[in-house]
Amino acid sequence: MSDAKRPTTEITLLGRYYTIACDPGTEDKLERAARYLDRAMHGIQSQSAALSNDRVTVMAALNITHELLETLDEQRDREAELTRLGERLDEALKKDRE
Repeated sequence: MSDAKRPTTEITLLGRYYTIACDPGTEDKLERAARYLDRAMHGIQSQSAALSNDRVTVMAALNITHELLETLDEQRDREAELTRLGERLDEALKKDRE
């Protein structure tokens, strides 16, 4: 689908407006992501007003990426624990049947 036919959503990051093309039905998710990014950027900017917008953007992206990777690691750990618990349950059920 060409961008000309895709819906667009206007987002605001650090007071600047951007019109972003997105897939139909994903406008709310894009707006939510933009609000999250904008809050992260404002948080960084409030700590040091001397930072350029480019630097604020890169730092926010790195912080959000770090959060994502931490969450993915935690999810993998929980999945591994559930697998171990499932294996223990299977073993206990096998013993119970014997």
